[in-house]
Amino acid sequence: MIRRLAIIGVGLIGGSLARALRAAGQVDQVVGCGRSEQNLQQALELGVIDDYWRDPADAVRDADMVFLAVPLGAMAGVLESIHDALAPEAVITDGGSVKGSVVADAVRVFGRVPPRLVPGHPIAGTERSGVTASFPELYRNRRVILTPLPETDADALERVRAMWQATGAQVSEMAVAHHDQVLAATSHLPHMLAFGLVDALARMQDNDEIFRYAAGGFRDFTRIASSSPVMWRDICIANAPALSDVLSRFSDEMGDLADAIRGRDGDRLLEIFSRAKLARDRFIDGIDQTATD
Repeated sequence: MIRRLAIIGVGLIGGSLARALRAAGQVDQVVGCGRSEQNLQQALELGVIDDYWRDPADAVRDADMVFLAVPLGAMAGVLESIHDALAPEAVITDGGSVKGSVVADAVRVFGRVPPRLVPGHPIAGTERSGVTASFPELYRNRRVILTPLPETDADALERVRAMWQATGAQVSEMAVAHHDQVLAATSHLPHMLAFGLVDALARMQDNDEIFRYAAGGFRDFTRIASSSPVMWRDICIANAPALSDVLSRFSDEMGDLADAIRGRDGDRLLEIFSRAKLARDRFIDGIDQTATD
């Protein structure tokens, strides 16, 4: 399916894509590019890539598929670097968590929405980073959202869809703005809560004791606070309107919860907890059902 895949950013996301496509026999050659030569050398030794370049322009030459797996803050610079080196038939897609930011960067660089740009977002990952954290099953039974625009070439869209389906992912489409609103609530907000909670506790007196006696629930909830600070800084800035709105709503909910606790309002607390449990159980049942389809 893919003759030459260029991956800009060979970490967990880009490396896992390469591994999955290799396992599926859907790529002939994988070329990597990134800032860390040590990481690229590891990718080469692990067989994740066949060759690498430090310059994105060199990496994308003759590639028929280009995957951008860089922080949102670096996206515009990479697009500028590869602008004049792309083959006419090359399809460009990405793994950025805020699609409005990626599209805006592309328009600034290309002067319009490139017809063979297919913005995408794999809803998968771990708190680990680097190519050594990558594995071929990362996307299996996970969702990948594509956000094509009216200008998007139909063949390019189909090629990106087929690429992700080859990894075992479930591919769906969504409008750019709607994607950013949904992800603000379902992905970005939970990360903010984890970062905020750990930071608040770390700044408390006797924080060593607090973390020493942390139970499993605390570890599970705050696992994502080990994610890349640079990546999440960029996501916050790129999706500021939607994320700030959902944070304000959550702050109001926490205020209501604090009032119920302060007033020892058992009926109100039971109502909140029961409604949340029902929603969570329904969500988990839906995920389990989807995974077995």
